[in-house]
Amino acid sequence: MKRAVRALLFLLLLLGLLGVLDAAFPLPSAPQYSPLVLAADGSVLHAFLNPTQKWRMKTELREITPALRATIIEKEDRYFYYHPGVNPLALLQAAGRNVFGRGRTTGASTITMQVARLLEPKERTVGNKLLEMLRALQLEAHYSKAEILQLYLNLVPYGGNIEGVKSAALLYFQQPPDYLSLAQTVTLAIIPNRPRGLVLGRHNDAIRQERNRWLRRFQQQGLFPKQDIEDALLEPLDVQRHAAPTLAPHLAWRLVRQFPGQPSVASTLQRSKQAKAEDLTRNYVRRLHELGITNAAALVINNRTRAVEAYVGSADFRDAFNKGQNDGVQAVRSPGSTLKPFLYALALDKGLVTPKLLLPDVPTNFQGYQPENFDKRCSGEVPLDRALAYSLNIPAVRTLSELGVPTFTTQLRAAGFRTVAKRAPHLGLSTILGGCGATLEELTNLYVTLANGGQYAPVQWIQPPAAPVKTTPGTALFSEASAFLITDILAQLTRPDLPVGYETSVRLPKIAWKTGTSYGRRDAWSIGYNKEYTIGVWVGNFSGQGSPALTGSDIATPLLFDLFNAVAYNSPNNWFQPPASLDFRLVCAETGRPPGENCPNQIIDYFLPGVSASLRCQHQKEVLLSADGQYTYCRACAPAAGFRRELYPNLLPEVAAFKEAQGIPYRRLPPHNPGCQLVRGGREKAPSITSPLANTEYVLNKGEQQQLLLSCATDNEVRQVSWYINDQFLRTAAATERVFFRPSAGVLKISCADDHGRNTNIQIVVNEL
Repeated sequence: MKRAVRALLFLLLLLGLLGVLDAAFPLPSAPQYSPLVLAADGSVLHAFLNPTQKWRMKTELREITPALRATIIEKEDRYFYYHPGVNPLALLQAAGRNVFGRGRTTGASTITMQVARLLEPKERTVGNKLLEMLRALQLEAHYSKAEILQLYLNLVPYGGNIEGVKSAALLYFQQPPDYLSLAQTVTLAIIPNRPRGLVLGRHNDAIRQERNRWLRRFQQQGLFPKQDIEDALLEPLDVQRHAAPTLAPHLAWRLVRQFPGQPSVASTLQRSKQAKAEDLTRNYVRRLHELGITNAAALVINNRTRAVEAYVGSADFRDAFNKGQNDGVQAVRSPGSTLKPFLYALALDKGLVTPKLLLPDVPTNFQGYQPENFDKRCSGEVPLDRALAYSLNIPAVRTLSELGVPTFTTQLRAAGFRTVAKRAPHLGLSTILGGCGATLEELTNLYVTLANGGQYAPVQWIQPPAAPVKTTPGTALFSEASAFLITDILAQLTRPDLPVGYETSVRLPKIAWKTGTSYGRRDAWSIGYNKEYTIGVWVGNFSGQGSPALTGSDIATPLLFDLFNAVAYNSPNNWFQPPASLDFRLVCAETGRPPGENCPNQIIDYFLPGVSASLRCQHQKEVLLSADGQYTYCRACAPAAGFRRELYPNLLPEVAAFKEAQGIPYRRLPPHNPGCQLVRGGREKAPSITSPLANTEYVLNKGEQQQLLLSCATDNEVRQVSWYINDQFLRTAAATERVFFRPSAGVLKISCADDHGRNTNIQIVVNEL
């Protein structure tokens, strides 16, 4: 009983002494390590100097192999696991040698004492030696033996600014410590005692001799199997210092800033894919320099896990002249036409469109906004699938006008578009043509959403150590059915944005993709996907300067194809299948709507049951025609007899006007019965003035005699219109004729009356400078 009390009192006394020691001499702060960014397999992608400009990479416990542990302990402190930080027997032996001059003079430092000295370097004096002993006892009280050995291996010097086993292993052998051979392990174990005299790369022969001496000693002690020792003795030593790993510099900087002070960050990048993507991008951009194009960025995302497997922020991080340190993955740029697939996906889900529905493709004024197609041409009417495959601007703006800009921007905000979220109240119809800011990261992940059937989830950059990346549940931005329909369109090969020479190329990957070119040819985009991967590419200049050659199809898409062929070459050869929520139906080939009574030409089209509009086709309408074919009658003015019924095209007024202006033949209605009084003076089909814009101020140069354009859209029964300025007759013109006039300064009332007596008025303001 007394013994137990004494032991308890002794323990309390010891704890009290340790408490006093901690208060008087607080433990040194943890070492400052070199930040590391790791690949998905744990290998080092990128390393940074620590704040003191040293290479001190943290050796994790799992990287301390049994061979490394045994070598260090046998060489430095064979009783490491048996003493409390100070070895009394070694101290007595060392004191005897030093006093009597027998044997080699030593300090009897244990591994723990060496850790204390490495944490707080001091001049070697007797007093400092005593402080080392006290600190060693303190360290043993706070840390396990494994942690103390880890600290030692992280702090031992290897000459110059290299500290720690992991730093030496990577910079000299280009391998982590747990991948070293026995010979390499012993090599790193003997250098810390003579870091200046044994410098790898300079004194390789001397180091090899010293290494072999220790290997023979270990053989005598039976520390390692005989065959392992013999193999190690034969291993050559031809090493030199290598540069630290510098893959994925943009993502590395991004993660180090995001996790300051963390020794290592485990990313999702795949080392081989990252290296291939960097090489391809750098070499590709070199060939574009003569075109005035100096940079590119690329992003490779695994569709299943949302993990980024390759991240290329610029063609060359070290190219300061071309701003290579800018991160093109995060840079906010104009997305061009890359948002069109998502507009049509939302319109499909709203029942506004189907793939074969014909959309007007004619010059149109959307309340002051007049978009143009990329090639400055119009087709009259085009089916949706062709409008998307050919990236036509006017049908896209019309669809956005029907869907509503707020509906579209709300979905983009839900998809993580930060700039759109900030500017949403100020965005208009130009959003769909690149009139908003977006990043390659945001756009690429939006195409991952297409590949995943409309399910959105954030991109994954990092993963927990030693844990696989798991599939992230998402939120639905649009339906699986609309995602499949858009994918089916984007996978077509008959399209103008297929690069020249790729029509029959064996290098053409099986992907769905979309290109985009921003205004002024400042940004070229190409983003594609298959079942496994989505890859986004941006090409341009960080200075914002455009280039006449810079287009998504000719410049960005070849790099996209090269990346798919190199990075995703072993993707399974499977493709997207139509979901059960889709079905087929017959539609009229003239409009893409379900057939009406007069639709002899019918084709098959996809539709979303219960969602897609079921309005029947009315591309032809029955007209009451006078016996001589000169006039048409409405129901109110048709005579009792002497007329016949015929079918005429039922075109939208703007489509009819376009055909008339372009000289495209179509069957035009004869004028309405001039004797009809019911609709004379009515406004139900009055002309729509398309130029000038209502309630707009025009500033003209007085010295240039500038003129304003008068144009209108009318019902297809109208043959001619009359123009009035401030209620004064100007002239009569054909319904589709463009009329110019010289306005006077001030407020102007402009009126347009058709040959049925229907009229429209607008007001503008003209100022002269």
